[in-house]
Amino acid sequence: MHLIEDLQWRGMIQDIMPGTKELLEKEMVSGYIGFDPTSDSLHIGSLVPILLLVHFQKAGHKPFALVGGATGMVGDPSGKSEERNLLSEETLKFNQDGVRKQLSKFLDFNSGAANAAELVNNYDWFKDFSFLNFIRDVGKHITVNYMMAKDSVKKRLEGETGMSFTEFTYQLVQGYDFYWLYQHRNCKLQMGGSDQWGNIVTGTELIRRKAGGEAFAFTCPLITKADGGKFGKTEKGNVWLDPAKTSPYQFYQFWLNASDEDAKKWIKIFTLLSRETIEELISKHEAAPHERALQKKLAEELTCFVHSRADFEFALKASDILFGNATTAILQSLSETQLLQVMEGVPTIEVAKSSIEAGYEIVSFLADTQIFPSKGEARKMWQAGGLSLNKSKIATDKIQINSSDLLQEKYLLVQKGKKNYYLIIVD
Repeated sequence: MHLIEDLQWRGMIQDIMPGTKELLEKEMVSGYIGFDPTSDSLHIGSLVPILLLVHFQKAGHKPFALVGGATGMVGDPSGKSEERNLLSEETLKFNQDGVRKQLSKFLDFNSGAANAAELVNNYDWFKDFSFLNFIRDVGKHITVNYMMAKDSVKKRLEGETGMSFTEFTYQLVQGYDFYWLYQHRNCKLQMGGSDQWGNIVTGTELIRRKAGGEAFAFTCPLITKADGGKFGKTEKGNVWLDPAKTSPYQFYQFWLNASDEDAKKWIKIFTLLSRETIEELISKHEAAPHERALQKKLAEELTCFVHSRADFEFALKASDILFGNATTAILQSLSETQLLQVMEGVPTIEVAKSSIEAGYEIVSFLADTQIFPSKGEARKMWQAGGLSLNKSKIATDKIQINSSDLLQEKYLLVQKGKKNYYLIIVD
């Protein structure tokens, strides 16, 4: 299947400039996507442009990933209702390094092949470009009428906050990126999210007016959720690609918890699985939706793609601890970091180490920690076999908790009934 046909089947193309498909069938094309360094990590909203570049490179074309050191200083008004805080040069440099490192994981930068990916930073060509030269050499080619007609500008001007001159110039700055890459890297194609269409078209117009050349573009739709919620957001905030910001386990859980409707869309967009494999998975899911085959495969593919196979296997093990039949041995095999990742969101209770070292009578322990409101209720459930400690049922002949029960010499996991967990921190 041709690149454009494949991307259309996957639901990854919204707008496309006439002639783009023909260009991609005719020759190896250099194309780029810009990444905004507003943080030192990309989040899962960036996976769509990343995957566009991956598909692009797999089809034999040459991807450029542009880290916006200059545009990051201006702030893109597209889709924003108010002016954004501008970042310092030092913060931007730190963020660019983080984004560059992440992109290097997904694209082939080092093979020496003709279509090896390249990273570029628009600060390199803007840092010595004076304001007067910019408005003479670039500004004169694009009319204010043309710029005012863009949706990103119109919406802000109609709103209460208006738009600063800084943000108004953003489309010229991004347009010049495309022109510079066209002139210096033979870059004929720009891709991006559908909210970028206006900025991208300004670039093609600048290439036409200033260089007399022809450039092309396509955009992908912005990802939505079936329930109307914002994609990539949880109660804790963004789902990041950096494991220090969003643990691989939490990342895995995000995809695993996708609705059936979302999973059918996302399996095409966010994985590199073939059409045949995906259609087979969708049929399997429709035949037995309770088995959640789509969500499981989606979570597996994404966790391995962004993190690693080992992280995926840990996420499976971690899920089994809270939602399956994991054993004490599995729980004991976790490092302290892994244990705390799995237990994020589980209520925590602190207990003095001295009381555990002396041996803590089990019914008193359950009542004192307020896992139960009274000793009577604690005793009743303990004797009925409804309590577990570190994933093992607490037998009626176990009358106290002591240091030998501790995980990592510091933690206890108490389970009351099927779903109520408590992490005891012994300090």
